[in-house]
Amino acid sequence: MFDISVFNPKTRPLFGLDISSAAVKMVELADGGRGNSRIERYAIEPLARDAILDGNVTNLEVVAEAVRRAWKRMGTSTRFCAMALPSAAVITKKIIVPAGLRDQELEMQVESEANQYIPFALDEVNLDFQVIGPSPNNPDEAEVLIAASRKEKVEDRVAVAEAAGLKAVVMDVESYASQGAFELVERQLPQGGRDQVIALVDVGAHVMNVTALRNDQPVYLREQAFGGTQLTQEIMRQYGMGAEEAEAAKRGGTLPDNYESELLRPFLDSLALEVSRSLQFFFTSTQYNQVDHIVLAGGCAVIPGVDEVVRGRTQVNTIVANPFADMALSQRVKPKSLSMDAPSLLVACGLALRRFDS
Repeated sequence: MFDISVFNPKTRPLFGLDISSAAVKMVELADGGRGNSRIERYAIEPLARDAILDGNVTNLEVVAEAVRRAWKRMGTSTRFCAMALPSAAVITKKIIVPAGLRDQELEMQVESEANQYIPFALDEVNLDFQVIGPSPNNPDEAEVLIAASRKEKVEDRVAVAEAAGLKAVVMDVESYASQGAFELVERQLPQGGRDQVIALVDVGAHVMNVTALRNDQPVYLREQAFGGTQLTQEIMRQYGMGAEEAEAAKRGGTLPDNYESELLRPFLDSLALEVSRSLQFFFTSTQYNQVDHIVLAGGCAVIPGVDEVVRGRTQVNTIVANPFADMALSQRVKPKSLSMDAPSLLVACGLALRRFDS
C-alpha cells in the first residue's frame, strides 16, 4: 500500500529509533537463539528543548543532528530503522469485514470504511490495515485494525531519518511499540501476567500515558499532562540554573544535599498521586475494580525509589520496566548502564523487535 507500512516490515536488519520530546533513543537487537533476542547496542542522545513539541518535529535540523550523533555513538553499520508516530497523531479503528476477502477487495472495503471514521480526505492520509483474525461473534467475519495518520506527520519523521543519513522502513505507533516491548516485561510477573490487569504507566518529559492491559489487550487508555519537565523547572527555580544545566545536574546526581527532601520527594509524591488518580478514573469508567500490577516506564521511571513511592500510595505491586532482563547482552552493552536506562527504552525496544516480524 505505502512504501512505509505501519504493520509489515521487510525482513532486513533494522534498529528501533524513538524520538521523544526530550531525547533520541536507539536500540538494535539480534537473534540470540532459542527464540530469544540479544541486545547488540543502544544509544540515548538528549534533545534540545522545543525541537519536538506535542509530538511534532519543530526543528528538523536539530533533531536530525541528534539522530546522527546517536547513530554514530551506537556504532552500527545498519542504516534501516523502524520509527513511530505519537499515538495522538494516529487514528485507529477496529472494523468488521466479511471473512475471506481477496487483497484488492479488502483494500476497497477498508477505504470505504475509513471514509466514515477519518476526518480528512483520504489523499491527505497514510492509511494502513492489519487483519487481526476471525470476529469473536461470527466466524464468517474478520476483525481488521485500520491506522491512519496525516501524511505530513509521517513525512516529517521520514525527513529526519533521511537528513541523518538513515532510511525509515517501518512506521509504527508509539503505543503499539511499547506494548510489544511490554510483553517481554510481562513474562517477569507471576503466571506471566495471564488473566491479570496490568497498568503500564509511561511517564516522559511532558506526558504520562496510562494503558491498562489484560492478556495483552488494552482495556483502557489515558493521557495526562505530567512529566519530568516539572522537576527540571523546580530545579531551575530553586538553584538558579538554566534548562540544560538543570537537566544535566538532575541526571548526573550533582545537586545540593537538600534536593532530595525539598524537590525530589515532593515530585515523586505528585507522580504517585497522578498514578493513583488514573487508576480511579479507570475503575469508574470500566467494569474493572482492581489492578494487579503497575509497570513504570519512561524517563521518570529511572528515578531510584519511584516504584516504592507508587506502591506505597496505590497499595499495588509496582515494578520498573526492563524489557532486556531476560536478554543476552553483547560485550558493547554495560549491564549497569542498561538497567538504569531500560525503562526509557520501551518504545525503542518495541521498534527494534520489528526486525523479527514475519
